[in-house]
Amino acid sequence: MPTLPAAQAEIAAAPRPPTSAPVLAPLRQAGSGTYSYWGFDIYQARLWVEPGFDAKAPARQRYALELQYLRGFKGRDIAQRSLAEMRRQGPLSEEQAQRWLQAMQAAFPDVASGDRLLGVHVPGHGAQFYANGRSSGEVADPEFARRFFGIWLSEWTSAPQLREALLGPSVVAQPR
Repeated sequence: MPTLPAAQAEIAAAPRPPTSAPVLAPLRQAGSGTYSYWGFDIYQARLWVEPGFDAKAPARQRYALELQYLRGFKGRDIAQRSLAEMRRQGPLSEEQAQRWLQAMQAAFPDVASGDRLLGVHVPGHGAQFYANGRSSGEVADPEFARRFFGIWLSEWTSAPQLREALLGPSVVAQPR
């Protein structure tokens, strides 16, 4: 029989439906990994996909990315970092950047350790966001959704090891 800390670790590591499970049926967990920055664990990420998910064509599919935070952050800081990562994928007008930043600041609340933010990719429409299981916003813009989820899933991600953990090694592109 495992000790109490070991049992808690097993529970924490076990795949489980996102906090917004009714919204996401019939998604299943594809992969997960921890994002660390300068040696600090920031969040645990999980990718939820439909059966038959094709990682080479994510824009045509419904999927969700769940981030369970391991420390606290201000929502505006999450939005600003997200925008910086979205800019890595190509040029973006300042007007568009400001619209997206405002939308993310409205959708992303301050988080504490254990809080979950969930983004749902809606093909041809954009992204829906949930904070701890409750709707927190929507951005009806397919280009926003492509770049936002590209933070984790595109070949231009700044976290290629996390991308591989989410998608699996068979779909990860060759080095640039």
